[in-house]
Parts: sequence; C-alpha cells; structure tokens
Amino acid sequence: MPSRATSAATSAASSSLASPRRRSSGFPFRRCELTPRRASVAAAPVAVRCKLADPLRYSNGAVPCNSILNERILPGVLTTPYLQEMSSKNDMRLRIFSGTSNPALSQEIANYLGLELGKIKIKRFADGEIYVQLQESVRGCDVFLVQPTCPPANENLMELLIMIDACRRASAKNITAVIPYFGYARADRKTQGRESIAAKLVANMITEAGANRVLACDLHSGQSMGYFDIPVDHVYGQPVILDYLASKTICSNDLVVVSPDVGGVARARAFAKKLSDAPLAIVDKRRHGHNVAEVMNLIGDVRGKVAVMVDDMIDTAGTIAKGAELLHHEGAREVYACSTHAVFSPPAIERLSSGLFQEVIITNTIPVLEQKSFPQLTVLSVANLLGETIWRVHDDCSVGHEPYSSLDID
Repeated sequence: MPSRATSAATSAASSSLASPRRRSSGFPFRRCELTPRRASVAAAPVAVRCKLADPLRYSNGAVPCNSILNERILPGVLTTPYLQEMSSKNDMRLRIFSGTSNPALSQEIANYLGLELGKIKIKRFADGEIYVQLQESVRGCDVFLVQPTCPPANENLMELLIMIDACRRASAKNITAVIPYFGYARADRKTQGRESIAAKLVANMITEAGANRVLACDLHSGQSMGYFDIPVDHVYGQPVILDYLASKTICSNDLVVVSPDVGGVARARAFAKKLSDAPLAIVDKRRHGHNVAEVMNLIGDVRGKVAVMVDDMIDTAGTIAKGAELLHHEGAREVYACSTHAVFSPPAIERLSSGLFQEVIITNTIPVLEQKSFPQLTVLSVANLLGETIWRVHDDCSVGHEPYSSLDID
C-alpha cells in the first residue's frame, strides 16, 4: 500500500500537470511581480502583428521626434495573469543594445518592441582603441546588437566585434548581430587576379567574435549569406519604399522600373512585379574602375513615362546620375531614385541635387547627416520592419511572411 507521503506527492504532481500556469511557454518558468507600468510595456511583443505599420517619413535627414507606438501596433494591455507573466519573462530575456553608428534607428526599433535600449558604455581611448562594457546583466538572455557598418566602416565594424565579444563573455545565451547595412559586401568575389574577398573575411570575423546569428538588410549580393557559418536572416527594405510609392498619385500605366545596371535586374524585376507589374528597362553600363561608370545605352522604352530607378545602395551616385541623364535623353517625363542604403560619399550630394531627380527615396539603415540633406531627399524608416523581424527571431517564428519575404528575388 502506498504511503501517505507518496499519495500526497502523486496528487501534487497531478495537480501541477493539470494547472495551465505550469504549461511550458518556451522560457524558464520564473515567478516575478508585474507592476502596472511594466505590464503595459511587457505586453507589447505579444501584441505585434504581421501587418507592417505605416513607415515613418521625414525629410532632410532630420530624426523624427514622434514615437512610432500607436494603437495598430499596441492594441492594449493583456489582462490574463498567465500571459502577463509570460510576456514579462519574454521581455526579461530579450535585450537590444545599440552601437554608436545609428542610435536613432536602434531607439525606433526598441520603441516598436515596447522595450528600452540596454545600457552599454562605449568609449575611445586617446589612441583610438575602442572600449565596451555592458551596464546590465545579459546572462541567459537573447541579445540583439544593432550596428550598421556604415562610414567610418572600419571603426563601426571593430566596435561591433567588441560588442559581440563583451556579450559572449557576459554569458549571453544567443547573440544576434543586427547589421542594417553590411559593409565590404561589394568585395564578394574575385573579378581580377590577386584580389581579396573582403566580404568573406568580415563574415569570418563576426562569427569568430561570438555571434550566433546575423540579421542583415538588403545585402549587395545574395551569395554573401553563404560566407557565414551561422544562420543569416536577410530582410529587404523595398516593402517600405513600395508602400510609400503606392501612396503617391502616379498612374500605374505611366510607371516603368529601371535597373541602373545588369547586375540589379533581379531586384528591379521583383520591384516592378510588386508595383502593379510595371514594365522594366535596363541601363547598359560599362565600368572602367571602382566608383567610375560609363553609361552606354538603354534597353526598354521610357518615353513619356515616370521612371523609377531601383538600387540597393547609392555611394558616389555616379551610376544612378548617368542613368538618369540617359533616361531624360530618351524622353522620360520624371525620374525617381530609390535605394535602401544611402552611403552618400562625395560628390553624391551634388549629383543627386542637380535637378535630374524628381525625388530621391532612401531608408534610414545609414544615418543621413544634416549637411547631406537636400530638398529632393525623402527618408523612410525601416524600424518597424527590423523590429518585427527581431521579435520573430526571438520568438522562433518564421520571418518569411509578407511583407517580410524576399520579394521573390531569385
């Protein structure tokens, strides 16, 4: 006959299994008190939906001062105690830290998720060496480090590597390098003898530093994902630009999407398909050196059309400016330039503001300084896009649903 103690233990175990509060939520069960203020913040990630909120638009490179939180993103505070406790634990396990290259974008991402940026100390010694110290515990946490490797590329890349190392030595469970703009991506193959493949080298450095995953936006070429020996989530900033263009009063019959070179045809074709299946034109370009391009001819008809030039980045704007000259020469009525990454190396501003373009539409993967702004410039925010992807990665959900898919780019 079983003892009274055994029966009590069996009864307690059965009661524990029957209780819904004991069901696994995917995170270590840990009781914690939830204040009303914390509840409203913690409930935010659970309330996130797949639909992309309206992107922020601001001009002349100014950082938007208004919050991107709204009722569409945060419909309300959950009242179920179990869900509140689960959300609190998710919130405790998710940490977002920002480097110094684009803190405004990092703050917008944190706002979208209803979180606060993690406290981190980053400084330079007198000789230029970088010092990083986390100001809060990340032991057992899912850490996301937001740091584009935009100019100065070497400084920001080294800062990212040291941030990853600091999180690894602080016993973070998972470290994801969120790289809105991945530098050195153009050196992705050998086109001449005795050339380096810097994209592979940078991928190895990020992996060896201790990153468990990379989240990148609009890589220069898709094969760069294969350079990493860790998972890579590749998202595209084009849905944000498409959403903005759809809001403009441009007749679909007047549109033509233009690829500034043959290498960007797949990107432009996917863009045209989403933009009311607009026709496609291609600029035939012959390059004689780095940052030097010579336009030869145009494949396609743009006469009397509104031409939308699509590229992944604008560096010196030589390619896209020469392409715009050719489009005007061939009879295009208006020319729009659309790009995810605004590197804007000199003399890009002079070329873009010379009157060739009706509007230059970019995103804030790279911060646009005030001295680099001009009247035709429109900056859209990818914070919602990256924030949604971060939450899906953290919650082990697929990131392949519209509008977060690859836009059928092959």
